[in-house]
Amino acid sequence: FKIVLDSTNTAGIYKIVYGVPQEDHNFDLIYSGDEDVVLEFSLDKGLDFKESNENKLWASYTNSIEMINRAISNFYTQESVDEEAFKDIFKTLNETQDAFELASKGTLASVFIEANKPYIPKAFEDISTYSKNLKSTYLQNVDFSNPLLQSSEFLSDRVMAYVFGMTPNPTDEFYKQQIDNLVKDIGPENAEIKMVLLQAVWNNMVHIEEMSVANYITDAYLMELAKNAKNDLLVSQLTVYKNTALGTIAQDFPIEKTVNGQMLKTSLHGLKGSDHYVLIFWSSECSHCLQELPEIRKTVDEISESKVKVIAYALEDDTVTWKREITNYPNFIQVLGLGKWDNPITDVYGIELTGCF
Repeated sequence: FKIVLDSTNTAGIYKIVYGVPQEDHNFDLIYSGDEDVVLEFSLDKGLDFKESNENKLWASYTNSIEMINRAISNFYTQESVDEEAFKDIFKTLNETQDAFELASKGTLASVFIEANKPYIPKAFEDISTYSKNLKSTYLQNVDFSNPLLQSSEFLSDRVMAYVFGMTPNPTDEFYKQQIDNLVKDIGPENAEIKMVLLQAVWNNMVHIEEMSVANYITDAYLMELAKNAKNDLLVSQLTVYKNTALGTIAQDFPIEKTVNGQMLKTSLHGLKGSDHYVLIFWSSECSHCLQELPEIRKTVDEISESKVKVIAYALEDDTVTWKREITNYPNFIQVLGLGKWDNPITDVYGIELTGCF
């Protein structure tokens, strides 16, 4: 099939999406406005550009650099100390980089080739020295303010490799140092791309359950960027994660409960008498909740109240059905949250639905 772009289309990076989820099923291509782009793509064989000097240059460059990087990796894996072999590998790397920079002059591809310029030692280096120098220079040729780089996957791929790919056994302190260095390299003037890239790193930290590092990104940089950009959705995501991450002290809220016929006012943090508390958000109008609560009651009733107790926080529009349903759970600590989805507790704990276990 053919996609026709006219003269009003801006030259730059275009993304082809071929499946869902979109973030996992796409590829970039360079469109200069001066040439057709003809390609073949399959899930088995990948991407092959048949016509387009821009895209052929970039594809050929990345393949060439990948081959040389494999040679570097093999050299160090074999623990070689052959300085002549070392010199030959990096001579090839230097000549390859220079050749592609020269061949790409005046093209959009040159922006990526120059940004990807690798570290080339001037003399023999052992693996420790080479790794240290590679890490310290990894972002030095990247212009984070370049709109072409910003519109591509190049920046995010480069940043992810820098933060997550520089050591086999990263510590929290290593991650934090890499993030500090990244922010410094991006610079103070690139707030929008800084927020985008840090959010991507934050998402990955959450995914690999690096809670303290994720919250460090939030506290040190990302929350301020999100607020300045009036990105309320991101502010909410960051806040909810901090409030609910494993090991975090749960956010307090008021509780009223009847003890010996008297109504006592306390709070989540003020509860006493049980080793553990299970906090459940539910609604008396939620059919799934009404199916699941009896199972929870059955499980908890088999355990001593001094061991575990349930706090049932009901998100309700009114009290009619709630008053009827709570009679089935006399041993639960009942909390009424009127306003349902407008109740502020939903923002504090990130509650978006009930009855889904």
